[in-house]
Amino acid sequence: MDILLIAGLWLDGSAWSDVAAELEALGHRPVPVALPGQGDGSASATLDDQVAAVLSAVDSAAGAPMVVGHSAACTLAWLAADARPERVAKVALVGGFPAADGQAYADFFALEDGVMPFPGWGPFEGPDSADLGEEARREFASAALPVPAGVAQGVVRLTDERRFAVPVLVVCPEFTPAQAREWIAAGDVPELARAKNLEFVDLDAGHWPMITKPAELARLLAAAVPEA
Repeated sequence: MDILLIAGLWLDGSAWSDVAAELEALGHRPVPVALPGQGDGSASATLDDQVAAVLSAVDSAAGAPMVVGHSAACTLAWLAADARPERVAKVALVGGFPAADGQAYADFFALEDGVMPFPGWGPFEGPDSADLGEEARREFASAALPVPAGVAQGVVRLTDERRFAVPVLVVCPEFTPAQAREWIAAGDVPELARAKNLEFVDLDAGHWPMITKPAELARLLAAAVPEA
């Protein structure tokens, strides 16, 4: 099956290299999605541009793909299910949850000169980054790509309730499946509260398992692929 891989903030498609290699070895076709504004030098890219790139990958896939979103890009994966509910076989959410209609995509940190740079490790101390060594932290920070304001502050628009019938896998790295269920039950993730086919899987990792646990993440994703 084609497995579309959408990286979160400050990352480009190369973040999935090790996961992609493992997925290929497991018999799947991984497709890291190139997001406008994250790797192409465009500071003017918008959320709509990124959604269009994801939908182009969905439309180009062989058959119905599984769409994987990491962190903030869980919303991009969910937007794909909203726009192509008949084409997306499954959505996998890694270390994040989809924003609701009308919310900002990822307006989390201060903007500088029209972009949202990586804010340093302070906001991510604790479970998020506990499995990243000092060298990995330095490499991540030096390679981090500022996210255009038009992406970070873009407003999420969801329109097709058929998205709730698309199966969803929640991969829980820095939090547990029990915590995820509690947040959903408490109303903190309204989109997933309405999902009709929702499953959870634990992964002993921090917020960036594609870096620290790529083989384990790939195996979880491969195991979640729907039967043809």
